[in-house]
Amino acid sequence: MNRYPLWKYIFILAVILLGALYALPNMYGQDDAVQVSPARPTGTVDVALLTQIEAILKEANITYGEVSMDAKGIKVRFDSEKTQDAAKEVLTKQLGKDYVVALNLVPRAPAWLGSIGAKPMYLGLDLRGGVHFLLQVDMKGAVDKKVESYTGDIRATLHDKRVPYLSAARIEQTIQLKFRNANDRAKGIAEIRKTHSDLTLKETTEGENSVLTASLSEAAKKQIQSDALKQNIETLHNRVNELGVAEPVIQQQGEDRIVVQLPGLKDTAEAKKILGRTATLEIRMVDMEKTGSREIMAAAEQGQIPPGVDYVTGRGGAILVKKTVVLTGDYITGASSGIDQRNGGSVVHLTLNDRGARIFQQVTRENVDKRMAILLIEKGQAEVITAPTIRQEIGGGNVQIDGMVNQQEAGEVALLMRAGALAAPMDIVEERTVGPSMGKENIDRGFHSTLWGFTAVAVLMLIYYWMFGVTSVTALGANLLLLVALLSLLQATLTLPGLAAIALTLGMAIDANVLINERIREELRIGLSPQASIHAGYDRAFATILDSNVTTMIAGLALFTFGTGPIKGFAVVHVLGILTSMFTAVVVSRGIVNLIYGYRRKLTKLAIG
Repeated sequence: MNRYPLWKYIFILAVILLGALYALPNMYGQDDAVQVSPARPTGTVDVALLTQIEAILKEANITYGEVSMDAKGIKVRFDSEKTQDAAKEVLTKQLGKDYVVALNLVPRAPAWLGSIGAKPMYLGLDLRGGVHFLLQVDMKGAVDKKVESYTGDIRATLHDKRVPYLSAARIEQTIQLKFRNANDRAKGIAEIRKTHSDLTLKETTEGENSVLTASLSEAAKKQIQSDALKQNIETLHNRVNELGVAEPVIQQQGEDRIVVQLPGLKDTAEAKKILGRTATLEIRMVDMEKTGSREIMAAAEQGQIPPGVDYVTGRGGAILVKKTVVLTGDYITGASSGIDQRNGGSVVHLTLNDRGARIFQQVTRENVDKRMAILLIEKGQAEVITAPTIRQEIGGGNVQIDGMVNQQEAGEVALLMRAGALAAPMDIVEERTVGPSMGKENIDRGFHSTLWGFTAVAVLMLIYYWMFGVTSVTALGANLLLLVALLSLLQATLTLPGLAAIALTLGMAIDANVLINERIREELRIGLSPQASIHAGYDRAFATILDSNVTTMIAGLALFTFGTGPIKGFAVVHVLGILTSMFTAVVVSRGIVNLIYGYRRKLTKLAIG
C-alpha cells in the first residue's frame, strides 16, 4: 500500500543528486576580475594577447591570479577590488582602443563543473552593484528626423534627374514641394515614387504654382519608430562597449522605453553623460550673405529668423546656416581624436562611407571659398563645433574637425560619433545606483531572511508533527535545493524580488505538507489503521494541493506575461518554485515516509504528534 517501486526511489535520488550538483557552483562565490575583449567584431582573442596582458601586469607590478581565455575574451582574476581597478587602468592605457577592458566577477567553481553546464546564477544589479537607467525614446522626434532626411533625399533626386522645382521644405511631418506647372510636378511624382514608395503624395495648387505634399502612412510611421528603437538599442550597445562594462543588460521595455543596466560600473557620472547624450552630427552650408548682414543677425538674435535658415551659436559666435542638411552622422564609419600637426590643437578625424565621401566631395567642389558649418545636435539644440572656409575640393572620405577645447572633449565627441547616431532623442526618466557594498548587504540580508525563515518553519514542524515534521523539513530542503539548481541551470538572474520569491516558495511548500499531515491525523481520528491513514492522507490532500498551486501558478504566469523588470523576475522564481514544491511535497516526502513506515507489517502508531 505504502511502497514505491525501486525505479521510483532511484528516480527521486537521481533528481536530488543532480539538483545538488547543479546548485553546487553557487557555494563557491566569485573573484574580482578584469575582462579583455576585442572592441570590434573582427577582433581576435589568442595566446599572443594573453601573453601581452600578463607582460603588462608584471611590468606594472600588479599581482594577479588565474588567467583564462574563452570566446568572450580573456579574464584575469585578482584578490581585491583595489588591485582590480589598478589593473583595469593599466590595461586600458596599454592596450588602446582596439580592446575593451571591463570589470567583471568570475565564479570560483571548479572547471569540471562548468564542463557539464553547472554554473552559478547571475546576480542582478541590486545584488552585484552598478547603475540602472530607464530611457524614454522620443518617437515623434524619430519620425521628424526621418522626414527631414527624406526632404534632403528628394531634393538630391530632383536635382540629379534635372526636374525643376521652386522649393522643398518640411512642414511638421510632411514634405511640401512647389513646382511652376503641373508638367514639372508630374515628373517629380514619377521620380519620387521610384525611390520612396512609402510616401503618400497629394496634389494641390497654390496660386499659379503646382504643389505636391508628401506624407508618411501610419504603417510607415510605426515601422520608423520600431526601427528607431532597435537602432537606439544597437547604438547604446556600442556606447556601453566604449565604457567597458561586462555583461550589460540593454533591452526594450514597452513600446518606447529602453532599460540599461550596467553591473559593476563605478564611474556612474561618465555612464550618464555618455548614454544620456543624444549627439548627432550635421554638416550644413553657412548662409554667408545673411550672416554677413549686421541688421539680419541682430534681428535673428531677437528671434526674428529669416526663412530657410537656422540661427545657431558656437564658440566662434552666432551664424545663420541653411536648413538643408548636406551630411549627417549616419555616413560616418570611424572617428578618433588627435592633435593637429599644424597648430597643436585638439581635433577629431572622421572617416565617411563611400556615399558620404561622394556627397562631401561634391559639396566641397561646388562651394569653394564658402563656409561649411559642422554642428553637434543634442536634444534639439545645435552647437557649431567649427565653421571653416572651404579652400579646395576634399575627396577620399577623410575629414578633420577642429575647434575642440581640449583632448578630453575631442575624445568624447569621437566616442559619440564612433558609437553611432541615435535614431531618436532619448531622456533619462529613471536612474538608480547600487554600490558594491550595498549589493553585498542585500545578498546577506536575503540569505539570512531565507535561512531564519527556513529555521523557524523547521522548528515549528518538528515540534508539531514529530517524525512527519522531519519528513516535511527534509522535503522542504530538497525543494530549496532543486529551485536553486533550476535557476542555475537556466542561468537566471537573481535579484532582490527573486530572493523574496524564494522565501515565499518555502512558505507555500510547507503549506502542502501541513495539509498532508493534518489529513493523516484526521484519518487516524476516524479509526483507520496507520498504513491506511498514510495512504488516504496523501491521496485525499493531493486534490487540494493541486487546486491551490494551479491557481497560484495562474497568478504567477499573469505576472510574467504582463509584468516588466523586477516583477517578471519575481514571477519566474515563483512559477519554478511551485513546480519544485509540488514535486517535493508530494513525491519526495511520500518516498521518505514510505521508506520509514511502508515496510512495517505490524504498524500500530505514527509519530505525528
